[in-house]
Amino acid sequence: MMSAIVTRRDNTMLALKDGLYWGMGHTVMLVFVGSVIIISRVTIFSSDIIEVFIGGMLVLFGTARLFKREEPINFKTRHGLPFVVGLIHGLAGSGALVLLVMSQIDDVLLGITYMVIFGIGSIIGMCASTGLLSIPFTPRMRISRVIRSVATVISAVLCISYGAYMVYQHI
Repeated sequence: MMSAIVTRRDNTMLALKDGLYWGMGHTVMLVFVGSVIIISRVTIFSSDIIEVFIGGMLVLFGTARLFKREEPINFKTRHGLPFVVGLIHGLAGSGALVLLVMSQIDDVLLGITYMVIFGIGSIIGMCASTGLLSIPFTPRMRISRVIRSVATVISAVLCISYGAYMVYQHI
């Protein structure tokens, strides 16, 4: 999903900021939902609906990227979309695993500390991945329009394929 956003950036610093906002959204949702789980002692959590939603988003982002390969993002500093993606992503995948662990921790402070540390690691990892992913799309690395176009198509097709697989697995 983030690859469809980041590959439209022509500046690695903006892609790193996308990763920062993605990680922050992920962490905010984890800490919020995890705190509710710790405080209320709710132990039932099913991420199937969220996984289907994220799979659908992957298909939509990949399809949009496939048909708008040459269009750069027309805004320079707006990072709301990566933050929203992070919020949704915080409930699926690794977020679901963290929340499962959270349901087993009795100490509220220990549980919240665990989530914050996990969130900081997520932010660092998401910044690193978006930064690295953006390098082939920076002006200095644009050796060939053909290579850029092929990389974009591959990224979009992988995004669509994985999204469709997620939907299929969780329906």
